[in-house]
Amino acid sequence: MRTLLSILLALTAAAALGQTRQLGSPDGRLLMTLTVDDGKPLYSLTYDGQAMLLPSPLGLTADAGDFSQGLTLLGTEESVYTDDYQLDRSKVSKVHYVANELRATLMNADGRQFDILFRLSDNDLAFRYELPSWTDGGDGTKMSVRIMTEATGYRLPQGTTSFLCPQCTPMKGWRRTKPSYEEEYQYDEPLTTPSKYGVGYTFPCLFHVGRDGWVLVSETGVDSRYCASRLSDLRADGTYKLEFPLPEENNGNGTVEPAFALPGTTPWRTLTVGNSLKPIVETTCPWDNVAPRYESRHTYQYGKSGWSWILWQDESIRYDDQVQYVDMARAMGFPFILVDCGWDKTMGKEGIERLVSYAGQQGVGVFLWYSSSGWWNNIEQSPTNVMSDPIRRKAAMRWMAEIGVKGIKVDFFGGDKQETMRLYEQILSDADDNALMVIFHGCTLPRGWERMYPNYVGSEAVLASENMYFEQHFCDVEAQNAATHPFLRNTVGCMEFGGCFLSHHLNRGNDPEKGGSVRKTTDTHELATTVLFQNPVQNFAIAPENLGGEGGAPELCLDFLRDVPTTWDETVFVDGYPGMYCVIARRSGSRWYVAGNNATGDNLTLKLQLPMLRKDGEAKLYRDNRKTREPVLQSIRLKGSALTVSMPDGGGFVLAQ
Repeated sequence: MRTLLSILLALTAAAALGQTRQLGSPDGRLLMTLTVDDGKPLYSLTYDGQAMLLPSPLGLTADAGDFSQGLTLLGTEESVYTDDYQLDRSKVSKVHYVANELRATLMNADGRQFDILFRLSDNDLAFRYELPSWTDGGDGTKMSVRIMTEATGYRLPQGTTSFLCPQCTPMKGWRRTKPSYEEEYQYDEPLTTPSKYGVGYTFPCLFHVGRDGWVLVSETGVDSRYCASRLSDLRADGTYKLEFPLPEENNGNGTVEPAFALPGTTPWRTLTVGNSLKPIVETTCPWDNVAPRYESRHTYQYGKSGWSWILWQDESIRYDDQVQYVDMARAMGFPFILVDCGWDKTMGKEGIERLVSYAGQQGVGVFLWYSSSGWWNNIEQSPTNVMSDPIRRKAAMRWMAEIGVKGIKVDFFGGDKQETMRLYEQILSDADDNALMVIFHGCTLPRGWERMYPNYVGSEAVLASENMYFEQHFCDVEAQNAATHPFLRNTVGCMEFGGCFLSHHLNRGNDPEKGGSVRKTTDTHELATTVLFQNPVQNFAIAPENLGGEGGAPELCLDFLRDVPTTWDETVFVDGYPGMYCVIARRSGSRWYVAGNNATGDNLTLKLQLPMLRKDGEAKLYRDNRKTREPVLQSIRLKGSALTVSMPDGGGFVLAQ
C-alpha cells in the first residue's frame, strides 16, 4: 500500500508535468485537487486547509476501453455554474445554487477521449463522467456503451469514524424482498469495521473526520439510464470503492453493468463537506445538478394522511374500518388516507369506488397500495403483478384516475439494477399521465427524484415504523433512530417513515391487555418527529381511538398535528450528534418550528441559539413534564435568541412561532 508521503511526492511530480489542477469553492474554503499520477486520475478535498478526502481514484472501464489508467490529461476548462430553482415538496423551497466548474478532458491509451465534470459549491462536490460518441478506424462510430466498473473511490484520513447502513445480501429477508435499505446503522465505528453482510454499505454514508469535520458521501441523478450504486467495504488500499448492484438482485434478472446511449453521462457522485454538521443537514446537493425528466400538466397537493395498517393491520383493510379512518382524517383536517395491501380481495373495485366517493364527500383523498412484484420475490400481499406489467399497470391507473384516487404506494422492489431503476421511472411517468402521486416502499434511496419527477412524493428506504409494531427492539431504539435520520437518510431525500404514534401500546385499541410492542418515547418526542422527519405526504401512525375515549391522546397533541406542515421553505440545523440528539428548525411561510429529541440515555439540557426567531415574540413550547413525562404546552416570550430546553431520555420538544 502506498504511503501518503509517496502519493504527495507523486502529486508534486505530476504538477511539474502539468497533470494537476485545483478548483476552489466560491467562498474559498473547500478545495479540490485533481491530478493524473502515472496515468491514473486522483482527486482530493481539503476544507479550511484540513484534509477531508485523501487522493482517491477516478475513472471507469467500459466495453469501449479502460478509462481508469493509462490516461493523459489533455486540458481543463473552468467556468461558473449557477441555477435558481424551486422545490415544492422538500426541506427548502427556493435554491440559489452557485458552483465553480471544472471540465477535465482526458485521453486513454487507445486515443479515446472523455470528460470528468466537477462542480464545487461552498460545501459540496458533485462530479460525473461524460462520454462522447467515439469514432475510430476499427468499428466506426460507437453510439452506445456498457459500463463494466467504476474506479471511483473515497479515501478518508486516518482516525475517521463512520456512520453507515450495511447493504444486505440479495434475496434474503421476509419473502426474499431484500435489499431494501432497511438495516440498522452502525455508529462512530472505525473504518476497518467490516460491514454486517460483507457486501458494503447503502448510500448515504457519513464520516466523522476527527476534530476536522464531516463528510457525507452519496449520489444523485439516477434514473432509467443507469443503475444505483453503493460503497464497498474498506479495501486493502484504504479506499472505499463505488460498486454496482450484486448479480443476485432482482432475482438474478437484468445486468449488473449499466448501459446508455452516446453521448451520455453517469449519475453525479456527491460529497458534502464541513467542519460541523450544519452543511450536512442543510445540503441541497441531491437536487442542485439534476433536472426534471418530464413536465406535468397536473398540480399536486401534499399533506398529512391517516393509515390504518400500521396499528390495525391487514384486518382493517375493509370498508367499514376505512370509513373510520376517513372520518378521522376529516376530523383532523388531513387531506388523505392510505388504504394498504389486500384491498382488491377484501373490498374489490366496487368497494374502493364506494370508499373513494365517500371520502371525496368528506374532503379526503385516497392513496392505494400495490405490490411492485412480478418475478423477483415471493410477496403474496395483493394487488400483485400489476405495476410490473405495463399493460395491466396502465389500465389500473386509468381506472384510478376515473374514480378520483389521488395516489399510489408501490412496495417491495427488487434491488438497484438499471432494470429496476427503469421500472421506478415507468411507474412515475405512467402515474403522472393519470394525475397520480407516487410513494415507494421496500425500495431504493431517492436520488434527486423530488426535482426529477413532478408526481414523486417520497420513499421509505429506511427501517420505518412497521418495525416498531412487529418488534419491541425497534421501539427501544426509536429515539436513537430519530436522532439519526436527519443527518443521514432524510438529509438527501424525502423519507416516508409513517411515524408519530400517539398510542402507547401498538395494537388496535391502544389496549395493554392485547400485548405487542410498547412505545418508550414521550408524546412530545412523537410530535418532534413530525418536524425532524420530512416527507410531503406524511402517513402518521395515529388511530381513531386516539381522538377520544379511554385510549385518547392529549388534545394539545391532536391540535399540533392539525397544524404542523409537511413541506418547508427553509431548514436550519441547530444542534445535535447522530444517534444521540438532534435539534432542527424548519420554516413554513412565516412560521418557524424548532424540534428536538434526546437519545443520550440521560436527561439532556441544551442552551440553543435561535437567531431565526422573532425577538420578544410569543411562542408555543411543547415539552415533557419532568416527573410524569406527559406533554405540556406553555406560551413563552422569547427575550433574545437563546432558549434553554430540557428533555428526558426518549423525550423531545417543539417550539412553534
